[in-house]
Amino acid sequence: MNNLREMSWSIIGLWVALIAVGLVAIYSATQGPVAQYLPDYIQVNFYKQLISFGLAAILLVGMLFINPRTFQEGAYIFYGIGLLLMILTLLFGKEVNNSRSWLALGPFNLQTSEIMKIATVLAVANYLTSRRNVSAENLKSALTTVLLILIPTVLVILQNDTGTAIIFISMIPVILFWSGLPYGISLFIISPAIIGYLTIIGWYWGLASAIILTLLVFMLQRRTWLTFASFVTGLIIIIGVQVSLSQLLQPHQRARIEAFTNPSFDPQGAGWNVIQAKTAIGSGGLYGKGFMEGTQTQLRFLPEQWTDFIFCVIGEEFGFIGASFVVLLLIALSLRLLMAAASHKHPFAQLVIVGFTTILFTHLIINIGSATALIPVIGVPLPFISYGGSALITNTIMLGVCLNLDFYKRQFSIYR
Repeated sequence: MNNLREMSWSIIGLWVALIAVGLVAIYSATQGPVAQYLPDYIQVNFYKQLISFGLAAILLVGMLFINPRTFQEGAYIFYGIGLLLMILTLLFGKEVNNSRSWLALGPFNLQTSEIMKIATVLAVANYLTSRRNVSAENLKSALTTVLLILIPTVLVILQNDTGTAIIFISMIPVILFWSGLPYGISLFIISPAIIGYLTIIGWYWGLASAIILTLLVFMLQRRTWLTFASFVTGLIIIIGVQVSLSQLLQPHQRARIEAFTNPSFDPQGAGWNVIQAKTAIGSGGLYGKGFMEGTQTQLRFLPEQWTDFIFCVIGEEFGFIGASFVVLLLIALSLRLLMAAASHKHPFAQLVIVGFTTILFTHLIINIGSATALIPVIGVPLPFISYGGSALITNTIMLGVCLNLDFYKRQFSIYR
């Protein structure tokens, strides 16, 4: 094994710090002054997370003893196994919070979409780097890459897990861009998300963004057909969002969107989570109310505050300083991983690290965006901090693969 001095100890240190923060927050949310009033299955969440941390630590160490070529050579096998597990989950899975995302394996529940994230990144990275004539600049290669990501995305949508579906879709522009897709086309790919988000706030904001993005695409690419396609796509997104909001979405879905733009329209219903989340974070002030002293947290004004709204626990009890510290830890981890990718000479390793970093960073954006009412509430955990064994172990495996590829980069640096 390589000299341990070559290990990315900064990545491991950030991982430990994030998990420590998560354990503190989960303990406060489940073991506070009113813990006796919580259901038994919630009271044990802290101890279950400790066990998951132990398993994750063992896996992290174990990942360092795997030949890095294994991830490339077994990429398609992992992808096939992941798809099979996803299909089995659709057929026989356990439904939790209206999502059929869990497969019962004896006493354990496995969220198969978490495994599929890893498998998808490995498969896409292997496809784009296995042959010299395959490149994101080639239309056929780009479309094949998109297809490899969209297949599990469709299965996730069928499981009724919108948050995870967004995570999968977020990989497309980043991986293609890193693989050589031109700036203008990359901007064109991500423009629907930007236009759609602003259209929810107001159609005029959507139209303004469509015009600005079209001009940017033209300046970057100078292709008439792409410029025209960009503007038309923008108009389609604007019309589609408006029609969906007024006619296609279910009442509860429209209520969630309305709660994002105007939480006070239904403060006891759809707007409850948004209002309580903002109240919890705002009441923390600069320094917070103190560990296990947050009233919103301890009196359970927020549901699922040990998972989707754990950032609110941190914001209320540790204030702006504590919340900022968490954000900085996650950003520092993302930047350190990108540095590892940029320093690697093998394109497969680069794409794998970039893909995993994209997943972690998208989780950060969605979770904190939901908690601070910057985006509609979407059930996505905060990496390494939110309660959840499957998510913690999966994220740690992703980190372990990145550490492995970085640790063995000298032996894995020659393109074969």
